Amino acid sequence: MKPKLILIGIVALILSSCAKKEEPLQKLTFLRTSGHYMVNETNDTILLRGIGLGNWLLPEGYMWHFGETGDRPRKIEKIVEDLTSPEFSQKFWKEFRKNYITEADIKRIKELGYNSVRPALNARVFMTEGDTAVLIEENFALLDSLIGWCDKHQLYVILDMHGAPGGQTGQNIDDSPNNEPELFMNPVFEHRLTRLWMKLVERYKDNPVVAGYDLLNEPLPENTGAAEKYKHLLVPMYKRLTEQIRTIDQKHMIILEGYNWSNNWSEFTEVFDNNVVHQFHYYCWSNPDNLNDISYFLQERERLGTPVWVGETGERNPVIYFGTTQYFEYNNVGWSFWPWKKINNRQVLYSVKEPEGYDKIVEYSKGGEKPSKELAEKVFTQLLENIKIENCDFLEHISQSILRQVPARVYAVNYGHEGAGFSFWVKDSINAEYYRTNEPVKTVLLPADTTKRWQNQDIAILLNDEEGTLYNVFATNDFNAIVTLKVKANQPNSDFSFSVNGKVNQFSVPDTSWTELKVENAKFITGKNTLKTEVSDGSVSFLHFDVEKK
Repeated sequence: MKPKLILIGIVALILSSCAKKEEPLQKLTFLRTSGHYMVNETNDTILLRGIGLGNWLLPEGYMWHFGETGDRPRKIEKIVEDLTSPEFSQKFWKEFRKNYITEADIKRIKELGYNSVRPALNARVFMTEGDTAVLIEENFALLDSLIGWCDKHQLYVILDMHGAPGGQTGQNIDDSPNNEPELFMNPVFEHRLTRLWMKLVERYKDNPVVAGYDLLNEPLPENTGAAEKYKHLLVPMYKRLTEQIRTIDQKHMIILEGYNWSNNWSEFTEVFDNNVVHQFHYYCWSNPDNLNDISYFLQERERLGTPVWVGETGERNPVIYFGTTQYFEYNNVGWSFWPWKKINNRQVLYSVKEPEGYDKIVEYSKGGEKPSKELAEKVFTQLLENIKIENCDFLEHISQSILRQVPARVYAVNYGHEGAGFSFWVKDSINAEYYRTNEPVKTVLLPADTTKRWQNQDIAILLNDEEGTLYNVFATNDFNAIVTLKVKANQPNSDFSFSVNGKVNQFSVPDTSWTELKVENAKFITGKNTLKTEVSDGSVSFLHFDVEKK
């Protein structure tokens, strides 16, 4: 052991010295697949924990709060132009793309603890439409800059074809021109998609910062009938694209999504390349919250023998964010949070402030009165400033939840995933009614807060005597904290203990109303920390534990 400890000390000293000089600690190397894992060139397992760069190169109407007339990029562009002028609109979008994602955004993503980004690409930004499609060289520079920043700050990049030529969904999310998945209806669009991918591959084939090529985002939804008509064309298209890519690039991972918003993998009957990742998307939108099961994708991983990855997750609340990333990582599934920024939104890491008068633009997108050109130009000009990261509101609790970091609120339903006897111990074998419905820790739905519109209901866990739960949270430094427990005795004079890293604190709850109890001097250490509840007498419900630095 002693030689190993000495070596670690020397390495730490070297790394510290490098850090002071602000030199990169280690250059990124190419990622590849190895069984169920992604590994780098030194065979280290890499779990991608990333951020989706939505709304940058493919603006989405819901992120702007726009109505149907502004539900996709081409319609948003039309609104800007109709309210201002073609000249103003052209300048606006150039500045928008320049300001929305900058090196400051990439530096911040790295500082917060993420290791990758997934930019959503719209083919129309890089290739003109019409009878003769022409590549738009100047806009490839946007990706060059992004990849350069990510190289500097050590983040991998997953290139995501979010909006393919003609559209792969026939919906607003891919900037579909005619509400049809024309990519699968007209060979000219596949030809253009191949041209675009080959342009990207030629540009980045020797760049290890690019982790992989996500060939199509969320193709062919079922609810429109598109999947039934065209799903048999999806994998053959993937094969043709991959064959073309492999003529000049044998190094990068190929990332494949199933049909129906990425999540139906029934068409994947074989693995046709030795460096393939299969991707699904994961959103929990039920009310009350439910931690959706991922066993289907884990079973498919066994069948296919490839890594699986969550290309999008998010759009909800801190309870779900903590629960989902913990669930994924326990099962060796990497993820990318969607998205980094939105306009006036509290579900993301950075919220863009609405300029004064922005509500008039929103109303116009929903059929309201047309605002004046003067007002519109003023609003859009201010928006170009507001989208810069330094002018946005940082929602720290969102990032803390995604990464399960403290200080933050830890929800009692988010105990670990190691299973019975490890993360929980309960006597009843009947699965819970809410949230984690494939496990037997009893859950209790609290009454809804009727003063808040769309407020999701809180869910507590209920533990009886000799039952308990275990939690893992992470800290970026050592600190002392006050931990406030929100609890309720279900029987008068119930007793329980709450431990922080093995230090036990005993409590007695005399009455049956919700109350807050405090651990006054809890010590948290850099890295993983363990919280533990255990009821010794009676019955106690636990809602959450607030960890605050002293």
